[in-house]
Order: sequence, then C-alpha cells, then structure tokens
Amino acid sequence: MKIMEDCRVRPGQKVDLKDWDPRGTPGYKDGKVSSIEDLKKLGEKLDRMQELLYAERERGFLVVLQGMDTSGKDGVIRHVFGNVSPQNIRVANFKKPTPEELDHDFLWRIHSQAPKKGELVIFNRSHYEDVVAVHVHKLISDKRIEKRFKHIVHFEKMLASEGITILKLFLHISKSEQKERLEERIKDPVKRWKFNENDLVERALWPKYQKAYEESIEKTSTDFAPWFIIPSDHKWFRNLAAASIIVKALENLDLKIPKVRLDPEKIKFL
Repeated sequence: MKIMEDCRVRPGQKVDLKDWDPRGTPGYKDGKVSSIEDLKKLGEKLDRMQELLYAERERGFLVVLQGMDTSGKDGVIRHVFGNVSPQNIRVANFKKPTPEELDHDFLWRIHSQAPKKGELVIFNRSHYEDVVAVHVHKLISDKRIEKRFKHIVHFEKMLASEGITILKLFLHISKSEQKERLEERIKDPVKRWKFNENDLVERALWPKYQKAYEESIEKTSTDFAPWFIIPSDHKWFRNLAAASIIVKALENLDLKIPKVRLDPEKIKFL
C-alpha cells in the first residue's frame, strides 16, 4: 500500500483542499471488502508495535487528529485502536479553553499532554484549534496567528528532538458528506445527543474553515512533524489509511525488545 506516500504533504507544498478528493482512495486499489481484512492485520501489527514501544521506553509517539465536525476523529480512535492493549495508550481531548488555560500561553495545555517515553498518545483536536478556529472567528489578529505558526513548528521540533514521533492526520470530508452525517445524527435516537445547533453555525463557515486548514497544513508540515490529508467520505478508507500510516511510522522506528540480564535456567519457582 502506498497510502502513506500518497497522502503526505511535503514541506513547502502548496495546499488546496479542492485538489484532494474526499471520496478518493489514494494508494489503495482494493475496495471496501478487502479493507476489512487489511485493517484487521494492521490492527494486529499496531498492537505488537505499541507493546514494543512501551517495552523499549526510549521514545514517545503522538498522533494528531484534526478535521471538520463529523469527519471521524472518534471513529478513527475506535476502529484503528479498538483492539490495541490499553496499556500505555492515551487519548487527550481538547475542548474550548478554560479560563485557567486562557491565562497561559496557547501551548501550555498541549505540552502537558505530550507523550512520555514508551507512551502512544492521540490528540482528539489539538493546538491547531488555536490557529484554525480563532482565525475563522477572528478572535486574534493575523499577525498573532503568523507568530503561532512559528511557535507550533518550534514546539513540534522540540518534541521531535526529544524522541517523540509526530503524525498529523487531517480527515478530509466533503460538505455534502457532512450534511448526511449530521442528518443521521438527528434521525438516530442513539446518536441524537451528539447534535448541537452550533454545528450548523460552524457549517455555514465552511469556506473559511477550509482556507484556515489549508494555511495551517501548508505552513506546519515538516519532515519531523508531517501532515497527511486523508480522504474521509468513505469511513472504511479513512480507518484503513490512518492505520496504515501509523503502522508504517512505527515500523520505521525499528523498535527493539530490550535486553535483560536474566538467565532463565537460574530461575526456580517454588
């Protein structure tokens, strides 16, 4: 599978989301049926890799999930990591900043959630809310946003230099697909609690959000913290692509089982 290569945004690459088909399946020629077995195999690999990461305890691993509402951040967490041992894996959710968080710099609450050695952490939304949402709603000046882009790049470079692998996944859906998913929430009594009338307010700002994401991805995709644009209208491909990219990145770390000074022949059980 060439998914990782085909979805990656290279440093300095111009980003126009209209060029990325949200219904596409880049790097994957098989269909939905084959993806089920492929995702299962990737899940098994991910479980083994996460255990090695924990056992080695030399590096951390961070997955950042961003996207419009209903793009599937929760779905990726559920389907990609659902069969992974909960040992040393953690999800950090970032909502609207609290008064205390607003009294600090915008990266203060983010840094405290960064993975420790041996830990795999998933950011469900992230520090990118502080350059996307604030831009769309004009909460801070363009000059401050430009400074925040630079702070983010420096922050991620620092994490990477400390041994943290960073993957940033933008789950790219179409406006028509979002409409269907919001309608599904309203119709389904089990999912209706997820619907918020403010979702419609944010949806009306779709073009501004697309532009803000384009700018954010373009200015912060680096070799040490790359962005991947994952077409997400097809949930099955979204999950497969996310799993494929994460597993490939873990494989590239060449994780090793730690050596122990232990002679099994000398161990006696009573």
